Amino acid sequence: MINKAFLSAILLTCNVASANTYLYPEFTGDTVIKDDIEEAPYTLAKHEDTLLDIARNFDLGQNEILLANPTVDRWMPGENTRVRLPNIRILPDTPHEGVVLNLPEYRLYYYPKQNNEQLRIVITHPISIGRLDWDTPLGKTQIIAKKENPTWTPPQSIKDEHAKKGEILPNVVPAGVDNPLGLFALRLGVPGYLIHSTNKPYGVGMRVSHGCIRMYPEDMEKFFYQVSRGTPVYIVNQAIKVGWSRNKLYIEVHPELEGKEKNYTERLALALDLIQQENNNQLPVLRGSVLRQALEQRNGIPVVIFKRTFLSLEDKHNKN
Repeated sequence: MINKAFLSAILLTCNVASANTYLYPEFTGDTVIKDDIEEAPYTLAKHEDTLLDIARNFDLGQNEILLANPTVDRWMPGENTRVRLPNIRILPDTPHEGVVLNLPEYRLYYYPKQNNEQLRIVITHPISIGRLDWDTPLGKTQIIAKKENPTWTPPQSIKDEHAKKGEILPNVVPAGVDNPLGLFALRLGVPGYLIHSTNKPYGVGMRVSHGCIRMYPEDMEKFFYQVSRGTPVYIVNQAIKVGWSRNKLYIEVHPELEGKEKNYTERLALALDLIQQENNNQLPVLRGSVLRQALEQRNGIPVVIFKRTFLSLEDKHNKN
């Protein structure tokens, strides 16, 4: 039998910077994806690095690496500074199919279709989303068109916005590396909204767009050929996620989107409700200090808040 860690190593490849493909959770009901190979989730900064450089090298968004490293200088982390690399995530609470965009997490999840002989996997990438005044819409849609080397026809509202800054946009921006859409674009069923590449990659992981979803150019190029027209897309707002990995219950808390903030009491009430739903509608005896810290820090890193003493026979044998 092939060792699962060996399979994970194959999926992740020898280059940690490409670690965006995970094995789907093995046991029914589990929703935590993580690296199974034993390696510390840190890297050492080089003299010339910024945190944004490191984030892109390891396929992380700007917000993600800043939250994971709150004491490290964004622009001058310093040579040999240890930089934490998040490598564990809870899958959003949606159907595990197609594409899922979780806006507070600034992250895309893709569930490729498989045949019976293939391992089930999850592919994930960081994204940028719409600014406060240009919210990315929530709900279910689908990919309705794919376009290589797209041109961009800026709508009048965006042309007016740029004109106020003294920037006159053309009626059509030609295809090419300087096009804000980059070299690849996927049109969604929501009129006017795309998932696309970008000519400003260091904005990935931020609220910087006019509502569209932006990806690193290298991610978008691969993703473009992986998905097809008709693929469902779920756009959700889940700042708090709860999920199992074998006998451990995790919680993952992100800052709420600007304009949709909650206070601690509201976050606690939502977290307890999600925990109860994940534990057969029963509230377990939790690690209260760990839960409080997660809800206060909101650094996006999953932490264990409860451990079952054993796995049921059904859990042991009822695998996906």
